[in-house]
Amino acid sequence: MKLKYVGAKPKVSGRGVTFDQSKPDRYTFLNAAVELLEALSFEVTEDKKIYLYDEEGKERSGSELVELLKKHCANPEEAFANLQEKTNALIEKYTDRVKGNDTISADERRAWLGNIEIMRDYYLQYITNESAYHCALNALADKIHKSHIEEVTFPLGRNHGLVLSHLVDMLRDHKPPYDVTLSVESKDGESFGKLDMNRAIPLNI
Repeated sequence: MKLKYVGAKPKVSGRGVTFDQSKPDRYTFLNAAVELLEALSFEVTEDKKIYLYDEEGKERSGSELVELLKKHCANPEEAFANLQEKTNALIEKYTDRVKGNDTISADERRAWLGNIEIMRDYYLQYITNESAYHCALNALADKIHKSHIEEVTFPLGRNHGLVLSHLVDMLRDHKPPYDVTLSVESKDGESFGKLDMNRAIPLNI
């Protein structure tokens, strides 16, 4: 498995390829995600809080990210399994949709199918990065639960806040689920973000 930046999710048509900027490449967030994983690996303070400081972070290479994910993810082999099959399934879905489209000409259909095939390697890398990021989020949720972390405070202006915002839904769906909130607060004229786990929501059994 190789991790590298590829770009936003492609939108393919018979006229060419554009990119959906509302669905960015998850590789963009991986560096911040592994920084959070590393921070949560240190001994948790007595008050069950984690404080991240606004230090200049290191931009890790794709191979370094892979090693850190293998270190922190519970089942990295499972997380990164069948990437080629997932890519083939996605391309087959798009291909079937184009073949079943009766509103386009034969020439446009041929061009559209060709453009989908051209993007095969791009789709594979996009799915690989997405799988890696999902693995990181699962690892973060598990670390928060196992270490009984109640609060994470982090500086604004970097991707930590975006990663933790993506983590919110995962924590709410965790077993047990968490009544988690993400907020921005100010103290002494400085703003910072706070992820508050509050408490685990009792499961109705």
